[in-house]
Amino acid sequence: MAVLIDAISVKRRTLFEHENVPYSCLEAEVNTPTARGGQTLVRLKIRNLLTNAVFEKTFKASDKFKEPDLSRVAASFLYSTGDGAEFLDQESFETHSLTDDMLGGAKDFLIAGAVVEMLKYNGNPIGLELPTFVELEVTSTEPGVKGDSSSGTVTKPATLETGLEIRVPLFIKEGEKVRVSTETRGFAGRA
Repeated sequence: MAVLIDAISVKRRTLFEHENVPYSCLEAEVNTPTARGGQTLVRLKIRNLLTNAVFEKTFKASDKFKEPDLSRVAASFLYSTGDGAEFLDQESFETHSLTDDMLGGAKDFLIAGAVVEMLKYNGNPIGLELPTFVELEVTSTEPGVKGDSSSGTVTKPATLETGLEIRVPLFIKEGEKVRVSTETRGFAGRA
């Protein structure tokens, strides 16, 4: 028998299936009415794992969801194609193509040989899960301007090996490896 998840139990990062579509919860808010007989509602901000669409939806606390047939497998990035990228499944050694829509913003953090988690739904790849931080090399920077230190953090633009542009502190030089947050897309420290 399939495992059922109550709507009231859904928290951030919970994966569930609603109307045969897998979702990931981004935020959950429980609204308990003050009137007697009122129904407890759960407002969820969710991401459709097939389309990456994000929206909010309200459910009754008693609503139940199926646990999705999702699996995570290690996959290494091989190369980019015109409309996506190729990955090698580290368990079955099959190659899988993911489109740009499936990759979303993950393409900005992929370098040859990088091992990431590929998300599969019913055995088919649907997207990637990146680590919170990745290490990338700075390929070019512009000279920083000293003097504008009223904010306490002086930064300069830098281009990374994947083509992603971020702001880094003045002491970072070309050729250095930096840690970048995959969530904020910002500098997180030296590697």
